[in-house]
Amino acid sequence: MKISNRTFVVSGGSSGLGLATVLDLYNSGAFIAILDVKENHDLMRELGNRGKFFEVDVREVDQLEAAVEETVSWIKETKATLGGVVNCAGVATASKVVDANGETHPLDLWDFTISVNLHGSFNLTRLVCKHLVKVTPEGDDSERGIVILVSSSAAFEGQIGQAAYAASKGAIASMVLPLSRDLASYGVRVNAIAPAAFKSAMSDLLPKKARASLERELSFPRRFGKAEEFAQTVRWLMECGYMNGETVRLSGGTRMPGRL
Repeated sequence: MKISNRTFVVSGGSSGLGLATVLDLYNSGAFIAILDVKENHDLMRELGNRGKFFEVDVREVDQLEAAVEETVSWIKETKATLGGVVNCAGVATASKVVDANGETHPLDLWDFTISVNLHGSFNLTRLVCKHLVKVTPEGDDSERGIVILVSSSAAFEGQIGQAAYAASKGAIASMVLPLSRDLASYGVRVNAIAPAAFKSAMSDLLPKKARASLERELSFPRRFGKAEEFAQTVRWLMECGYMNGETVRLSGGTRMPGRL
């Protein structure tokens, strides 16, 4: 699928993996609508008239709907056809089902994790696809666009305390294939990326002992992934028309241990 002069909706685009994705798409000639809880002013200055920011909490369906409708209006001005959505907004949470004090996993933490990671991704996807299925198809395959979801290595090997997080990311991996089948007749592809250990503000805060334990499990390359490598994978999924209905592990050959 062509990226240049297409518009992509990216949730969580102000920082981390989402930020790297936005910059890579911009360098490929795309227009980007960024949905996030906080605006990255330096980023928006760099994007200029090819970027649009919407302050959105992905748990709030009315905010998502308003942002998508405003993006569609923006597209009418720029003439940069809607190309798809990249769901990078997410949270990492941790709690044992019963902790050392005998307290059970807080339900509000469970609800928060599922609401952001799973409900937010599904709701934004369905709202964007309402418009994506109507764009003019292109190329020999008559493709209209793409949906990219973000799962995690925790979907396959969740660690101690990751029940809620692993459940949310596992659900995302599980819905990729049925979503791709739902949208196949419209010429819309659906894929997911499942990153393992990536360098981020979150990983930088890991205790020294936990970080050392994780680093011992790394295969090759013996380092954390880079946000730019995630963005490269997003671009590859967009450009490789035969990639559909798959969850791509981005792990450097690493499998996560049961505990750090």
